Amino acid sequence: MDFPHYTCVFTREASKLGYSPKNIQRCLEYAEVLFSHGVPVLYNPSQFALLVGYKKEYLQKAALYPNYFYRNFHITKKNGSKRLISEPLPSLKEIQLWILRNILYKVPVSAFAKAYKPTVSILENLKFHKKQPKVFTLDVENFFPSIKYDSIQKVFLQLGYSKMMSRLLTRLCSCNGALPQGACTSPYLSNLIFKEADAAISNFCMQRKIRYTRYADDLTFSGDFDENELLKHVTEIIERQNFRINGNKTKLMTPNSRQEVTGIIVNEKPQVVFHKRNDLRQALYYIKKFGFEEHLEYKEINHRNYLEHLLGKINFVLQINPRDMEFISYKSFLIDLKKKKDLKMTTVFPLLM
Repeated sequence: MDFPHYTCVFTREASKLGYSPKNIQRCLEYAEVLFSHGVPVLYNPSQFALLVGYKKEYLQKAALYPNYFYRNFHITKKNGSKRLISEPLPSLKEIQLWILRNILYKVPVSAFAKAYKPTVSILENLKFHKKQPKVFTLDVENFFPSIKYDSIQKVFLQLGYSKMMSRLLTRLCSCNGALPQGACTSPYLSNLIFKEADAAISNFCMQRKIRYTRYADDLTFSGDFDENELLKHVTEIIERQNFRINGNKTKLMTPNSRQEVTGIIVNEKPQVVFHKRNDLRQALYYIKKFGFEEHLEYKEINHRNYLEHLLGKINFVLQINPRDMEFISYKSFLIDLKKKKDLKMTTVFPLLM
């Protein structure tokens, strides 16, 4: 529906409900801004509740008491420290998915942002940095937790939503005043909020013929440049946006060393780093030799979906190198194993009834 059609329908229906011409005009002025951004017209929480299929009272509780609507747990990072994951309950996740698909995905992000974009693969982030004299990577410290309530609300306000609706949408997408690591809306919101920094960094780089991409909190630069000048300028830009560079993860790589971008080697052709490939080789070797259940028991693996987890990692390797015959064979083996396990479950389950 285009805006002229919307205007006719809204005016007719609002007049039937007794809206004054002044109120109708005010509503249409509000709606026109939202139409111009291609996002849904949301007047109030009651209308929004009807669209997402939940009661207004439920939305208000989720917005006001978010800690009751998340399951918190920790995962271990590569350096041994813990990362807090806040996973929304299924009902809140469903509401967040509606916001993501109907509002956030309608807003374009920077062309230099390569993560969290539908239909864009990790290869988009790698192809710019192959066979370069220098590859320089920076990491934004505590990326999601650094994105606070006001920055999130600004996204919705700039689209034209009222303060009331922007507050509600922001609260449904945040927890404890920041982006929760685990909510489906957080990644794309981070792209939108970092858009201004992406623009400033890319302008600096293009003037100096430096290649720049960002994959989530990983900033990658390649070409021939003064890395100290670049680091100083980028640090100033992101600190103006209330972010910080993690100095422990700053890395300069030259052609005679392994040039690694988001876990992928880019010196010649893209390749998943050796230790990750080798970990998968070892896991498959032990599974084939001793059996799947025996491997889980010996390695004390409690991962409920470990088989699917392994398949995901192998699919990632094949996404980078689709013709890797070694990992094609691993994938085929695990798919056959999964079919046997699924068949066993369907055979045994009726006996347990």
